[in-house]
Amino acid sequence: MVLTALVLAGGGVLAYLEFAPHKAAADPPLTPEARAYVGNLKLADVGMKGAKNYFGQMVVEIAGSITNAGDRNLDTVELYCVFQDGYEQTTLRQRVAIVSPKMGGLKPGETKSFRLPFDNLPESWNQKMPQLVIASVKFN
Repeated sequence: MVLTALVLAGGGVLAYLEFAPHKAAADPPLTPEARAYVGNLKLADVGMKGAKNYFGQMVVEIAGSITNAGDRNLDTVELYCVFQDGYEQTTLRQRVAIVSPKMGGLKPGETKSFRLPFDNLPESWNQKMPQLVIASVKFN
């Protein structure tokens, strides 16, 4: 009876370890090289608007442009969009790409537009423009 209980307990532990949701790896921080280059990236004409989609959900869109004022070709640029509540506590922090290889990267002196739609904002969001923070820069 004790042996059966131990086997069942062991099986339960193994099942938990196998099927329990695993915590996602933390996003890597900016590399020293990327951190030094961030001053060359200029966000401009950033604005926010909201509209209802086909399903009646509110979709908030952030649009703007990014300019590479440096001398290196960029493969990827990602931003953290940090939404806050009325107490300035973070309610949503989402990492999004505004430059990617699929878009053709970003050459020195080049400016590209971006649009970031959000349909999953919490109701506690304060309806203000989120903080936009460079999260990642990858060179090609």
